[in-house]
Amino acid sequence: MIEIKHLKTLATLNSTGSLVEAARQLHLTQSALSHQLKELEGRLNCSLFIRKSRPLRFTVSGLRLLELAEQVLPQMDNAERDISRFCSGDAGRLHMAIECHSCFQWLMPAIDKFRDSWPEVELDFSSGFSFLPLPALKRGNLDLVVTSDPQPIEGIVYIPLFSYQSLLALSRHHRLAHKVYIDAEDLSQETLITYPVEKERLDIFNRFLIPEGVSPARIRHADLTLMILQLVASGRGVAGLPNWALFEYLQKDYVVARRLGKEGVWNTLYAAVREEQQSMAYLQDFIKTAIDCCFKELKGIKVASSEVFLFEK
Repeated sequence: MIEIKHLKTLATLNSTGSLVEAARQLHLTQSALSHQLKELEGRLNCSLFIRKSRPLRFTVSGLRLLELAEQVLPQMDNAERDISRFCSGDAGRLHMAIECHSCFQWLMPAIDKFRDSWPEVELDFSSGFSFLPLPALKRGNLDLVVTSDPQPIEGIVYIPLFSYQSLLALSRHHRLAHKVYIDAEDLSQETLITYPVEKERLDIFNRFLIPEGVSPARIRHADLTLMILQLVASGRGVAGLPNWALFEYLQKDYVVARRLGKEGVWNTLYAAVREEQQSMAYLQDFIKTAIDCCFKELKGIKVASSEVFLFEK
């Protein structure tokens, strides 16, 4: 009577607290999700959650099914992982690099969980800020690169992790803080604080300023997100950062954030791998684990298009 899809639906509802966001993560329409829940409640002849509650609240019956989901779903994941290991071998190498300073927030939990499940896989990682990681991936020096800037390199597959919005962080007393959104020209008089990488690898440049032909008055570098935001809060400049990296600081009223342009700037973070390694069980499991950790750890992100793309000749 109770199916695995029902347990996955209830677990997702519980983690998101929203029918809309749960439907997005499950790749369902909101109507299809509502129909599935009504069908289950009809089978069980009871309500599973309290309608119109914000955040979503479960009934006693719903909580009992959530308890079941917490027991069954991890066991299923473990069984699938074990079967993949049996079929394809459990040893290998996973050397990765990241092109995102703030990614450690979710990457470290993903690595810890993966290491427990695949102890035989040689795991190593480095930042991709001091070298070009995608060519290194092509050469075989790396096995996975986390990037928001896919490059047309033959044989490299880009698997979407999640989508995020780039925002401009400002001091609460900044002259632009009153604006609903920021125009590119607004930054022509500003000091832009960035990570110490080429500007073409930063969203605020390649997706906002460069297309508009605008340059900031000055550029200042800082290595750490916290350092950047301390400079922003003290009025030393402004910074373009992902919404999820800013969430904690916005909650504490440390800085304010405004969207870039009237429509906002959204981008997608990808896991890049070589085509011939794409089907390796432990690589697929790491990407699945990373996506799970992203949606558990980060606020404001969205499910990206499920389309995987490959640059060919």
